[in-house]
Amino acid sequence: MPRLDGGSASYRAVLALPHARNLFAAAMLARLCYGLLSLPLLLTLREGTGSYAVAGTATGLFGLASALLGPVRARLVERRPAALMRLALCYALLLAALAAVCAARMPTPLAVCLAVSAGICPPPVGPLMRTLWSRLTTDEAQRQSALSLDTAAESTVFALGPVLGALLVAASSAPAVLTGCAALVVTGFGLLARSLRRAPSHMRAAPATSARRRSPLRAKGFPPLLLLVLGAAAALALFEIAVVAAWGTVAAGILTTLFSVGGVLGGLVYGRRQWRGALVHRPLLLGAASAVCYALPVLLYTAPAAGAALLLAGACADVLLITVYQLVGTLVPESAQTEAGAWVSTAYNLGAALGTAFGGVLVDRSAPPTAFAAAVGVLGAVTALCTAGAPRRRGPAAGEAGPGTGAATTVAVPERESTADVASEPGPDRSGRCGAAAEPLWGPVEDGGPVAGGRS
Repeated sequence: MPRLDGGSASYRAVLALPHARNLFAAAMLARLCYGLLSLPLLLTLREGTGSYAVAGTATGLFGLASALLGPVRARLVERRPAALMRLALCYALLLAALAAVCAARMPTPLAVCLAVSAGICPPPVGPLMRTLWSRLTTDEAQRQSALSLDTAAESTVFALGPVLGALLVAASSAPAVLTGCAALVVTGFGLLARSLRRAPSHMRAAPATSARRRSPLRAKGFPPLLLLVLGAAAALALFEIAVVAAWGTVAAGILTTLFSVGGVLGGLVYGRRQWRGALVHRPLLLGAASAVCYALPVLLYTAPAAGAALLLAGACADVLLITVYQLVGTLVPESAQTEAGAWVSTAYNLGAALGTAFGGVLVDRSAPPTAFAAAVGVLGAVTALCTAGAPRRRGPAAGEAGPGTGAATTVAVPERESTADVASEPGPDRSGRCGAAAEPLWGPVEDGGPVAGGRS
């Protein structure tokens, strides 16, 4: 049975770490802009161009530029921390200019150009904050709690943000709310940059090493994690399209909210407990569990079954992301961990876009049950592919006891062990990397990784 951790890995203890409260609060404010943005941006472009088609296309190009260039921006901020505030100022100015252009009904090409330009500049906050948590925490159990708290907070912002954005647009106007988002960017990232300046120097930037220029995509075991994240996002998008087609927009809005609720609850429960079993196996198990959850409306085609599926799959999906963030610290050199976090976000956004497009075609050409089945098939196939790509274990994996500790050779670990201390010889160093007793998912850690500092 998992054990409740009320000591140094509790959420209160995590927030009591030096500089943690200020960084967490500033990051939440910075994230709020991203949570609010989608509806005000779309409606501002609609008001300025007079066309939902043009507004939708411009919003899509904004999202595409933001997702694809995310790793580039993260790499820039990782190497030059001062770039964070410069990106934030550029982003805020472009959003404010877009709001002014659309309010004045200026030429459509100018509005589209500003929207795409704004999509190039969003500064990283999630990947950066997860790297900072790695540098703040002192052991794996504490890091698990910190990442769980961070993911739950992020899920809450992105669940409530669109609702708040819609209320603000109804109370004023879309361009005014978009201008407010620009002000929120400057405020949130200004506070985050200020908190970083007050933090010790080792927290502000990765150490200068030869691994600095190595892409995280070259880290053995990291690309399969991205594939799993992409599959999970595509399955969710497929499922949500099917829910809208099956039971209408109003019911879909209520049902899809359950996914966020499940994600927040699942993340908080995961972070508060010490779990038996190897960390490296958890993403695969959670991917398979999510596929099983999505199968509920295939077996019982009712709205309550779809709601239960979304609630349970939400818990699995958020915990899957948390375990991926944990594994980034063991697979990727410290100097590339912020960029690696951005690649996770890019994989998720790309999966959601592909799933939405595929789901729309399926619903048009067949029926919602086919899309439900496709969600199960996509995630199941991706999970099976990643499982098949895992080589046979040549030694104890991370999360399992080494020889001579009395552990069985199965996946489970003894009751006394946790994810923080499962590899007793040699134990994890400050970077989160373990020695011979820890073989990460789909291969060993690349040489040249960090030996001091933090993990992400």
